[in-house]
Amino acid sequence: MSRIGNRRLTIPEKVEVTVNGNDVTVKGPKGELTLTVSPLIKVVTENNEVVVTKVKDTKEANMMSGTVNSHINNMIIGVSTGFNKDLEAVGVGYRFNVAGNKITVSAGYSHNVEVAVPAGITVSSPSNTELTISGIDKQKVSEFAANVRKIREPEPYKGKGIRYKDEYVRRKEGKKAAK
Repeated sequence: MSRIGNRRLTIPEKVEVTVNGNDVTVKGPKGELTLTVSPLIKVVTENNEVVVTKVKDTKEANMMSGTVNSHINNMIIGVSTGFNKDLEAVGVGYRFNVAGNKITVSAGYSHNVEVAVPAGITVSSPSNTELTISGIDKQKVSEFAANVRKIREPEPYKGKGIRYKDEYVRRKEGKKAAK
């Protein structure tokens, strides 16, 4: 059984955690995030630490305690340092073009694919084959990066496609001459 729900989260400097009923608000130098907690869970801040406890000892409360603890930890990290996902386009003619609030992706289709950047996420392109997605909400950053990667996932024969920066693509050998 996991013990993540039992860990105590230390609150770093310049970060403020406020608990109001079932709502947990985390404010920091990068922004503010809010989470509505299940009524089975009680969140308390004491001695510069966040403690997540179960109101009832049920299976659902056990599951929710670890989930809430992880969400609050991600919120604390997000408002203090933020999250980044790096993507790269591998292939001839595969590239990203960031213009304002839109990303234009050339990924081997007969047309360019345009993707709108959601609110709360910033996108930069160090080069035309690299893309950096950053923000304070881990779930939003990861979901947007996955949606951009889904435009053209890496294929196993030549390795072409959009992949995460340090992703390993397992390559296949392909057909052999029949002899």
